[in-house]
Amino acid sequence: MSVMMVRKKVTRKWEKLPGKNTFCCDGRVMMARQKGIFYLTLILILGTCSLFFAFECRYLAVHLSPAIPFFAAVLFLFSMATLLRTSFSDPGVIPRALADEAAFIEMEIEAANGNVPQGQRPPPRIKNVQINNQIVKLKYCYTCKIFRPPRASHCSICDNCVERFDHHCPWVGNCVGKRNYRYFYLFILSLSLLTIYIFAFNIVYVALNTLQVGFLNTIKESPGTVLEVFICFFTLWSVVGLTGFHTFLVSLNQTTNEDIKGSWTGKNRVQNPYSHGNLAKNCCEVLCGPVQPSMLDRRGILQEQAGHSGQSEQENCTTQQDPVAAAPLMSTESTENSQLPQEKPQPNALEMSIQIPKDASETKNVEK
Repeated sequence: MSVMMVRKKVTRKWEKLPGKNTFCCDGRVMMARQKGIFYLTLILILGTCSLFFAFECRYLAVHLSPAIPFFAAVLFLFSMATLLRTSFSDPGVIPRALADEAAFIEMEIEAANGNVPQGQRPPPRIKNVQINNQIVKLKYCYTCKIFRPPRASHCSICDNCVERFDHHCPWVGNCVGKRNYRYFYLFILSLSLLTIYIFAFNIVYVALNTLQVGFLNTIKESPGTVLEVFICFFTLWSVVGLTGFHTFLVSLNQTTNEDIKGSWTGKNRVQNPYSHGNLAKNCCEVLCGPVQPSMLDRRGILQEQAGHSGQSEQENCTTQQDPVAAAPLMSTESTENSQLPQEKPQPNALEMSIQIPKDASETKNVEK
Protein backbone atom coordinates (compact mmCIF):
# COMPACT_ATOMS: atom_id res chain seq x y z
CA MET A 1 0.00 0.00 0.00
CA SER A 2 1.44 3.30 -1.05
CA VAL A 3 2.02 5.86 1.67
CA MET A 4 1.14 9.43 0.90
CA MET A 5 3.91 11.87 1.76
CA VAL A 6 2.63 15.21 3.04
CA ARG A 7 4.85 18.20 3.50
CA LYS A 8 3.79 20.81 6.03
CA LYS A 9 4.92 24.31 5.20
CA VAL A 10 5.06 26.28 8.43
CA THR A 11 4.22 29.94 7.93
CA ARG A 12 4.19 32.41 10.78
CA LYS A 13 1.33 34.89 11.01
CA TRP A 14 3.66 37.89 11.02
CA GLU A 15 4.53 37.06 7.41
CA LYS A 16 0.93 37.71 6.39
CA LEU A 17 0.20 40.75 8.56
CA PRO A 18 -0.77 43.88 6.63
CA GLY A 19 0.80 47.25 7.29
CA LYS A 20 4.24 48.72 6.77
CA ASN A 21 6.23 47.11 9.56
CA THR A 22 9.46 45.15 9.56
CA PHE A 23 9.79 41.92 11.55
CA CYS A 24 13.03 40.32 12.66
CA CYS A 25 14.03 37.31 14.76
CA ASP A 26 11.06 35.26 13.52
CA GLY A 27 8.51 37.90 14.49
CA ARG A 28 9.90 38.71 17.92
CA VAL A 29 11.13 42.16 16.84
CA MET A 30 8.64 44.61 15.32
CA MET A 31 9.70 47.99 13.92
CA ALA A 32 8.76 50.51 11.27
CA ARG A 33 10.29 50.22 7.83
CA GLN A 34 11.96 53.63 8.06
CA LYS A 35 14.81 52.91 10.48
CA GLY A 36 17.53 55.26 9.25
CA ILE A 37 17.10 57.82 12.04
CA PHE A 38 16.98 55.02 14.61
CA TYR A 39 20.47 53.96 13.55
CA LEU A 40 21.58 57.58 13.93
CA THR A 41 20.24 57.57 17.49
CA LEU A 42 22.28 54.46 18.28
CA ILE A 43 25.42 55.97 16.75
CA LEU A 44 25.09 59.21 18.73
CA ILE A 45 24.52 57.46 22.06
CA LEU A 46 27.15 54.76 21.60
CA GLY A 47 29.72 57.15 20.14
CA THR A 48 29.36 59.83 22.81
CA CYS A 49 29.43 57.35 25.69
CA SER A 50 32.40 55.48 24.20
CA LEU A 51 34.42 58.69 23.99
CA PHE A 52 33.47 59.60 27.55
CA PHE A 53 34.52 56.21 28.94
CA ALA A 54 37.71 56.22 26.87
CA PHE A 55 39.04 59.68 27.78
CA GLU A 56 37.38 61.48 30.68
CA CYS A 57 36.28 58.58 32.93
CA ARG A 58 39.79 57.31 33.66
CA TYR A 59 41.00 60.75 34.70
CA LEU A 60 37.89 61.51 36.80
CA ALA A 61 37.95 58.11 38.51
CA VAL A 62 41.52 58.74 39.69
CA HIS A 63 41.30 62.42 40.62
CA LEU A 64 37.71 62.64 41.88
CA SER A 65 35.84 59.38 42.54
CA PRO A 66 35.51 55.89 41.00
CA ALA A 67 31.74 56.27 41.36
CA ILE A 68 31.64 58.62 38.36
CA PRO A 69 32.14 55.94 35.67
CA PHE A 70 29.88 53.58 37.63
CA PHE A 71 26.86 55.90 37.55
CA ALA A 72 27.60 56.75 33.92
CA ALA A 73 27.51 53.06 33.05
CA VAL A 74 24.21 52.59 34.90
CA LEU A 75 22.58 55.46 33.04
CA PHE A 76 23.97 54.25 29.74
CA LEU A 77 22.71 50.67 30.17
CA PHE A 78 19.29 51.84 31.34
CA SER A 79 18.95 54.21 28.37
CA MET A 80 19.90 51.50 25.88
CA ALA A 81 17.54 48.96 27.47
CA THR A 82 14.54 51.30 27.35
CA LEU A 83 15.40 52.41 23.81
CA LEU A 84 15.51 48.84 22.52
CA ARG A 85 12.36 47.95 24.43
CA THR A 86 10.55 50.89 22.82
CA SER A 87 11.86 50.21 19.34
CA PHE A 88 11.44 46.43 19.20
CA SER A 89 7.97 46.03 20.74
CA ASP A 90 4.40 46.15 19.52
CA PRO A 91 3.08 49.65 20.34
CA GLY A 92 -0.49 48.37 20.49
CA VAL A 93 -1.45 47.65 16.89
CA ILE A 94 -5.14 46.80 16.46
CA PRO A 95 -5.79 43.90 14.06
CA ARG A 96 -7.74 44.70 10.93
CA ALA A 97 -11.22 43.33 10.43
CA LEU A 98 -11.60 40.08 8.53
CA ALA A 99 -13.57 39.97 5.30
CA ASP A 100 -16.75 38.73 6.99
CA GLU A 101 -16.44 41.25 9.81
CA ALA A 102 -15.85 44.12 7.38
CA ALA A 103 -18.86 43.09 5.30
CA PHE A 104 -21.04 42.93 8.42
CA ILE A 105 -19.91 46.39 9.57
CA GLU A 106 -20.54 47.84 6.11
CA MET A 107 -24.01 46.29 6.13
CA GLU A 108 -24.78 47.85 9.52
CA ILE A 109 -23.59 51.26 8.32
CA GLU A 110 -25.68 51.09 5.16
CA ALA A 111 -28.73 50.01 7.13
CA ALA A 112 -28.28 52.91 9.55
CA ASN A 113 -27.59 55.61 6.96
CA GLY A 114 -29.84 54.36 4.18
CA ASN A 115 -29.26 54.98 0.50
CA VAL A 116 -27.44 58.23 -0.18
CA PRO A 117 -28.51 59.98 -3.40
CA GLN A 118 -25.89 60.54 -6.04
CA GLY A 119 -23.99 63.76 -5.71
CA GLN A 120 -24.46 63.93 -1.96
CA ARG A 121 -21.74 63.21 0.53
CA PRO A 122 -22.44 60.26 2.83
CA PRO A 123 -22.68 61.04 6.54
CA PRO A 124 -19.55 60.50 8.66
CA ARG A 125 -19.13 57.07 10.10
CA ILE A 126 -19.07 57.78 13.81
CA LYS A 127 -20.25 56.00 16.93
CA ASN A 128 -20.77 57.75 20.25
CA VAL A 129 -19.83 56.11 23.54
CA GLN A 130 -19.98 57.47 27.04
CA ILE A 131 -16.85 57.47 29.21
CA ASN A 132 -17.02 58.99 32.69
CA ASN A 133 -20.20 60.89 31.78
CA GLN A 134 -18.48 62.30 28.71
CA ILE A 135 -19.47 61.58 25.10
CA VAL A 136 -16.52 60.28 23.06
CA LYS A 137 -16.70 59.73 19.30
CA LEU A 138 -15.39 56.52 17.74
CA LYS A 139 -14.27 57.12 14.16
CA TYR A 140 -14.38 54.52 11.41
CA CYS A 141 -11.07 53.56 9.79
CA TYR A 142 -11.50 52.97 6.06
CA THR A 143 -8.18 51.09 5.89
CA CYS A 144 -8.60 48.69 8.81
CA LYS A 145 -12.42 48.48 8.40
CA ILE A 146 -13.08 48.95 12.11
CA PHE A 147 -14.42 51.56 14.47
CA ARG A 148 -11.30 52.64 16.31
CA PRO A 149 -11.38 52.35 20.12
CA PRO A 150 -11.16 55.54 22.19
CA ARG A 151 -7.79 57.34 21.90
CA ALA A 152 -6.72 55.13 18.99
CA SER A 153 -5.53 56.58 15.70
CA HIS A 154 -4.23 55.35 12.35
CA CYS A 155 -0.51 55.88 11.76
CA SER A 156 0.08 56.82 8.14
CA ILE A 157 3.73 55.75 8.28
CA CYS A 158 3.17 52.25 9.68
CA ASP A 159 -0.32 51.97 8.12
CA ASN A 160 -1.83 50.53 11.30
CA CYS A 161 -4.34 51.62 13.91
CA VAL A 162 -2.55 51.95 17.25
CA GLU A 163 -4.29 51.86 20.60
CA ARG A 164 -3.78 55.02 22.69
CA PHE A 165 -1.70 56.43 19.86
CA ASP A 166 0.75 59.09 21.03
CA HIS A 167 2.91 59.76 17.98
CA HIS A 168 5.27 58.11 15.51
CA CYS A 169 8.84 58.69 16.63
CA PRO A 170 11.48 58.23 13.90
CA TRP A 171 14.27 58.51 16.51
CA VAL A 172 13.20 55.18 18.02
CA GLY A 173 12.02 53.73 14.70
CA ASN A 174 8.55 52.82 15.90
CA CYS A 175 5.15 54.14 16.87
CA VAL A 176 4.62 55.15 20.48
CA GLY A 177 1.36 53.80 21.83
CA LYS A 178 -0.28 52.09 24.76
CA ARG A 179 2.15 49.18 25.09
CA ASN A 180 5.47 51.05 24.84
CA TYR A 181 4.77 54.62 25.97
CA ARG A 182 6.18 54.09 29.46
CA TYR A 183 9.42 52.74 28.03
CA PHE A 184 9.62 55.71 25.67
CA TYR A 185 9.17 58.11 28.58
CA LEU A 186 11.80 56.31 30.67
CA PHE A 187 14.15 56.40 27.67
CA ILE A 188 13.98 60.15 27.14
CA LEU A 189 14.16 60.73 30.91
CA SER A 190 17.29 58.58 31.33
CA LEU A 191 18.81 60.04 28.16
CA SER A 192 18.31 63.54 29.56
CA LEU A 193 20.07 62.57 32.78
CA LEU A 194 22.87 60.87 30.84
CA THR A 195 23.37 63.90 28.59
CA ILE A 196 23.49 66.29 31.56
CA TYR A 197 25.85 63.93 33.39
CA ILE A 198 28.33 63.65 30.51
CA PHE A 199 28.17 67.36 29.69
CA ALA A 200 28.76 68.41 33.30
CA PHE A 201 31.73 66.09 33.87
CA ASN A 202 33.24 67.08 30.53
CA ILE A 203 33.36 70.66 31.81
CA VAL A 204 34.84 69.43 35.10
CA TYR A 205 37.48 67.43 33.26
CA VAL A 206 38.48 70.37 31.07
CA ALA A 207 38.65 72.69 34.10
CA LEU A 208 40.78 70.33 36.22
CA ASN A 209 43.12 69.32 33.43
CA THR A 210 43.56 72.93 32.27
CA LEU A 211 44.94 73.87 35.70
CA GLN A 212 47.64 71.24 35.33
CA VAL A 213 48.70 71.17 31.68
CA GLY A 214 46.84 74.07 30.09
CA PHE A 215 43.81 74.28 27.83
CA LEU A 216 45.55 73.46 24.54
CA ASN A 217 47.33 70.44 25.97
CA THR A 218 44.01 69.24 27.43
CA ILE A 219 42.39 69.35 23.99
CA LYS A 220 45.37 67.54 22.45
CA GLU A 221 45.31 64.78 25.05
CA SER A 222 41.55 64.17 24.65
CA PRO A 223 40.34 65.38 21.24
CA GLY A 224 37.01 63.64 21.75
CA THR A 225 36.08 66.07 24.52
CA VAL A 226 35.28 68.87 22.08
CA LEU A 227 33.05 66.55 20.06
CA GLU A 228 31.27 65.34 23.20
CA VAL A 229 30.63 68.87 24.43
CA PHE A 230 29.31 69.85 21.01
CA ILE A 231 26.93 66.88 20.78
CA CYS A 232 25.72 67.17 24.38
CA PHE A 233 25.14 70.91 24.11
CA PHE A 234 22.80 70.64 21.13
CA THR A 235 21.18 67.41 22.31
CA LEU A 236 20.55 68.76 25.79
CA TRP A 237 17.95 71.33 24.78
CA SER A 238 15.86 69.04 22.60
CA VAL A 239 15.94 65.97 24.86
CA VAL A 240 15.35 67.85 28.11
CA GLY A 241 12.59 69.89 26.50
CA LEU A 242 10.93 66.74 25.16
CA THR A 243 11.13 65.13 28.59
CA GLY A 244 9.50 68.14 30.19
CA PHE A 245 6.71 68.14 27.63
CA HIS A 246 5.93 64.45 28.15
CA THR A 247 6.09 64.90 31.92
CA PHE A 248 3.36 67.50 31.51
CA LEU A 249 1.31 65.07 29.38
CA VAL A 250 1.75 62.22 31.87
CA SER A 251 0.55 64.41 34.72
CA LEU A 252 -2.64 65.15 32.75
CA ASN A 253 -3.05 61.61 31.36
CA GLN A 254 -3.03 63.02 27.86
CA THR A 255 -1.34 61.99 24.60
CA THR A 256 0.64 64.04 22.12
CA ASN A 257 -1.99 63.38 19.46
CA GLU A 258 -4.74 64.73 21.72
CA ASP A 259 -2.66 67.75 22.66
CA ILE A 260 -1.92 68.66 19.03
CA LYS A 261 -5.56 68.27 17.98
CA GLY A 262 -6.79 70.11 21.06
CA SER A 263 -9.21 67.35 21.92
CA TRP A 264 -9.73 68.51 25.49
CA THR A 265 -8.69 72.17 25.27
CA GLY A 266 -10.47 73.31 22.12
CA LYS A 267 -13.32 75.75 21.62
CA ASN A 268 -15.81 73.49 23.37
CA ARG A 269 -13.60 73.21 26.45
CA VAL A 270 -14.45 69.53 26.83
CA GLN A 271 -13.03 67.99 29.96
CA ASN A 272 -10.60 65.09 29.60
CA PRO A 273 -12.59 61.99 30.62
CA TYR A 274 -9.42 59.93 31.18
CA SER A 275 -7.87 62.23 33.76
CA HIS A 276 -8.36 61.37 37.42
CA GLY A 277 -7.86 64.97 38.48
CA ASN A 278 -4.86 63.89 40.53
CA LEU A 279 -1.24 64.05 39.40
CA ALA A 280 -0.18 60.96 41.34
CA LYS A 281 -3.07 58.83 40.01
CA ASN A 282 -2.43 59.90 36.43
CA CYS A 283 1.27 59.10 36.69
CA CYS A 284 0.57 55.72 38.27
CA GLU A 285 -1.92 54.78 35.55
CA VAL A 286 0.36 55.77 32.66
CA LEU A 287 3.70 54.56 34.04
CA CYS A 288 2.82 51.82 36.54
CA GLY A 289 -0.31 50.18 35.15
CA PRO A 290 -0.25 46.64 33.75
CA VAL A 291 0.99 46.20 30.20
CA GLN A 292 -1.74 44.71 28.04
CA PRO A 293 -0.80 41.64 25.96
CA SER A 294 -0.35 42.15 22.26
CA MET A 295 -3.44 41.69 20.10
CA LEU A 296 -1.26 40.42 17.27
CA ASP A 297 -0.45 36.71 17.33
CA ARG A 298 2.76 37.39 15.44
CA ARG A 299 4.37 34.00 16.00
CA GLY A 300 1.25 31.96 15.48
CA ILE A 301 1.53 29.19 12.89
CA LEU A 302 -0.37 29.00 9.62
CA GLN A 303 -0.02 25.45 8.30
CA GLU A 304 -0.36 24.81 4.59
CA GLN A 305 -0.33 21.18 3.50
CA ALA A 306 1.30 20.57 0.14
CA GLY A 307 1.32 16.91 -0.87
CA HIS A 308 1.91 14.93 -4.07
CA SER A 309 -1.32 15.40 -6.00
CA GLY A 310 -0.98 12.17 -7.98
CA GLN A 311 -0.54 9.99 -4.94
CA SER A 312 -3.29 11.73 -3.01
CA GLU A 313 -5.84 11.39 -5.84
CA GLN A 314 -4.94 7.71 -6.31
CA GLU A 315 -5.29 7.13 -2.56
CA ASN A 316 -8.69 8.81 -2.53
CA CYS A 317 -9.93 6.72 -5.46
CA THR A 318 -8.70 3.54 -3.78
CA THR A 319 -10.50 4.45 -0.60
CA GLN A 320 -13.76 5.20 -2.34
CA GLN A 321 -13.77 2.05 -4.54
CA ASP A 322 -12.65 -0.43 -1.91
CA PRO A 323 -15.44 -3.05 -1.57
CA VAL A 324 -14.12 -4.26 1.75
CA ALA A 325 -14.73 -0.90 3.32
CA ALA A 326 -18.26 -0.73 1.90
CA ALA A 327 -19.31 -4.32 2.78
CA PRO A 328 -19.73 -3.92 6.55
CA LEU A 329 -21.89 -0.87 6.03
CA MET A 330 -24.25 -2.69 3.67
CA SER A 331 -24.48 -5.79 5.82
CA THR A 332 -25.11 -3.76 8.90
CA GLU A 333 -27.90 -1.85 7.25
CA SER A 334 -29.59 -5.01 5.98
CA THR A 335 -29.26 -6.68 9.40
CA GLU A 336 -30.73 -3.69 11.18
CA ASN A 337 -33.62 -3.57 8.73
CA SER A 338 -34.36 -7.29 9.22
CA GLN A 339 -34.35 -7.00 12.99
CA LEU A 340 -36.79 -4.09 13.10
CA PRO A 341 -40.42 -5.15 13.72
CA GLN A 342 -42.74 -4.62 10.77
CA GLU A 343 -45.42 -2.10 11.56
CA LYS A 344 -48.94 -2.61 10.37
CA PRO A 345 -49.90 -0.02 7.78
CA GLN A 346 -52.60 2.33 8.95
CA PRO A 347 -55.47 3.26 6.65
CA ASN A 348 -55.62 6.74 5.41
CA ALA A 349 -58.57 9.11 5.74
CA LEU A 350 -60.16 8.12 2.42
CA GLU A 351 -60.14 4.40 3.24
CA MET A 352 -61.68 5.06 6.66
CA SER A 353 -64.53 7.05 5.12
CA ILE A 354 -65.56 4.21 2.77
CA GLN A 355 -65.23 1.24 5.14
CA ILE A 356 -68.08 -1.30 4.83
CA PRO A 357 -69.82 -1.87 8.17
CA LYS A 358 -70.02 -5.46 9.38
CA ASP A 359 -73.00 -5.32 11.78
CA ALA A 360 -76.58 -5.12 10.71
CA SER A 361 -77.20 -2.01 12.71
CA GLU A 362 -74.42 -0.30 10.92
CA THR A 363 -75.97 -1.46 7.59
CA LYS A 364 -79.33 0.11 8.43
CA ASN A 365 -77.71 3.36 9.34
CA VAL A 366 -75.88 3.39 6.05
CA GLU A 367 -79.10 2.71 4.08
CA LYS A 368 -80.87 5.47 5.90
